[in-house]
Amino acid sequence: MVMALSFLDGHAQKPFSNVDQWLESHVDDMGGRLLLMVYKDGKIVYSHAVNKMGPRHKALVKVVARKQGMQADLSDYTLTTRQPVASCSKWLSAALVMTFVDEGKLKLTDTVGSFLPVLTKNGKGAITVTDCLSHLTGIVSPDLKANLQDMKQASSMEEAIEKIAHYPVEDRPGQVFRYSNIGLQIAGAIIEKISGKNFETLFKERIAEPLEMKSTDFGKRKVALPAGGAVSSPSDYMNFLVMIQNSGVFNGKRILSEQSITQMQINRINSDVKIAYTPAEAGGLGYGFGEWVQDSAAVSSPGLFGSFPWVDNDTGYCAFLMAFYIKSDDRQEKYAELRALVNEALR
Repeated sequence: MVMALSFLDGHAQKPFSNVDQWLESHVDDMGGRLLLMVYKDGKIVYSHAVNKMGPRHKALVKVVARKQGMQADLSDYTLTTRQPVASCSKWLSAALVMTFVDEGKLKLTDTVGSFLPVLTKNGKGAITVTDCLSHLTGIVSPDLKANLQDMKQASSMEEAIEKIAHYPVEDRPGQVFRYSNIGLQIAGAIIEKISGKNFETLFKERIAEPLEMKSTDFGKRKVALPAGGAVSSPSDYMNFLVMIQNSGVFNGKRILSEQSITQMQINRINSDVKIAYTPAEAGGLGYGFGEWVQDSAAVSSPGLFGSFPWVDNDTGYCAFLMAFYIKSDDRQEKYAELRALVNEALR
């Protein structure tokens, strides 16, 4: 288990003193709690939490928890703290879909209509699996929050896809990028159809258990929300990142093929793709399968609540920042600044 490897407190690491200072200086405006883990060369080289929650931080957590139908957790962050990770879920779900590609049960060029006839009936059958994983379906969905509510109200995956089937279309598949929850919901329905199992079971069998992610699930809802429904912990999500950084291998066991890892990290937003919507904090970034392509070196999948997982292929490390705040102002700048400080500490 990766967390059993060398574990070091951040304050013992002089090269990370600037990272310590960054966490201290940003904790108040980033939710009152921050925890950062960094993994390199087979061990955790940095792990440090700053917990300074005040009344307004706690009030926000309570409001969001109530909307999520969950009990508010106001305790200090630790490596095993469980909380919703919002769009960090997309990376997990894309990896799950790629396990079916590795097994030859699904092709990236397969069209969704061959699995879900209701989409063909409503003019959306030509969308490919690649389109689903990279927000290139050409479907216009409600905004992210409204769409999640729409999916939560569905009583089955079939009903969720029926709702999506009636959303309008803005362009041919592959021609327009619209960041949404739609594509991964369709992909989730497809792997349920192929396997005869529900999404939650598939995630547990193919990702969570092999990666020893004992505290991670998709909420055990009637209908799983592959694009934003996961609850995870820092230690769990780090295990996933270690697998990605190690080209699909975790603790000597192959979870994904190297080819799948490569496919996931290819930027699908080329010069021919029109950008219809991208979050303000992600402006200018590319997108692969369930993950943003920051540059030639790094890939990431930040969530609405502020958590920020990333893998830096050039420097050969991965990191996970757990946070809980919804203000998106300067979020991309904050992430870039933190990543630069970690890179500096690892030189």
